[in-house]
Amino acid sequence: MKILVLGATGATGSLIVGQAIAKGYEVVALVRSKAKSGDLTGAELVEGDARDPAALARAIAGCDAVISSLGTAMSPFKEVTLLSTATHALVGVMEQQNVRRLICITGLGAGDSRGHGGFFFDYLFLPLMLRKVYQDKDRQEDAIRASTLDWTIVRPTVLNDKPAQGHIKALTDLSGIHGGTIARADVAEFVVLQLATDTWLRKAPLITWRATGTRDL
Repeated sequence: MKILVLGATGATGSLIVGQAIAKGYEVVALVRSKAKSGDLTGAELVEGDARDPAALARAIAGCDAVISSLGTAMSPFKEVTLLSTATHALVGVMEQQNVRRLICITGLGAGDSRGHGGFFFDYLFLPLMLRKVYQDKDRQEDAIRASTLDWTIVRPTVLNDKPAQGHIKALTDLSGIHGGTIARADVAEFVVLQLATDTWLRKAPLITWRATGTRDL
C-alpha cells in the first residue's frame, strides 16, 4: 500500500512516516521544502503547500490512503485557517481521484470531545491559548464528516515526547474522561494501524495512555 502523509515534518508526523515504512508501506510526504524536511529516510518527498489542490494532486497520485497529521502553532488572537483550508482541498482531491481512506489527527477538545480535557485545559489553556486553533480543528472535522470518504478522525489527549508506553485506550464514550496524556510514538502506532483495519471507520476515537492492562485498539 502506498500512502501520503501530510504534516510529515512535525514531531508526530515524522514518527508516522518511520512506523509506516517499518511496516512495509510505501510513503510519500508532502513537504514545504525538501531541504528543510529533516530525517524522512525512505519516504518519497514532494514539495508543495498542503492547501494547494495542484500540489496535493501531484503528491497523491498512485496512493491508496492519506494520513494527515497537520498541526499549527498556538494563536491566541490571529484567526487560524490552515487546517480547514488544507482539509477542504484534500477532500476534494481525494474524491476526484477516488482515494477513499483518510486518517486525520485532530485532538482532545475538538468537536464533541470538548469539555473532557480537565479543568486547566478546558477553562484556561484552550480558551486562552488554543481557541482559534480549535475553532479551525472543528471546521476541519466538519469537512471530513461531510465528505464521501472512508475516514477516521483520531483525537489524542495531551501529547508528550516519551518513548512508546504500550498501553493505548481508544474510545468514543467519553463519560468520566477528564484529561490524559499520550506519547507521540503511541499515537503514530495507532494511526498506522488504522490503515489495516475498519474498526474505527467513520468514527472519531479519543486515544490516551492507560496505566494498566493491555492495548485496547
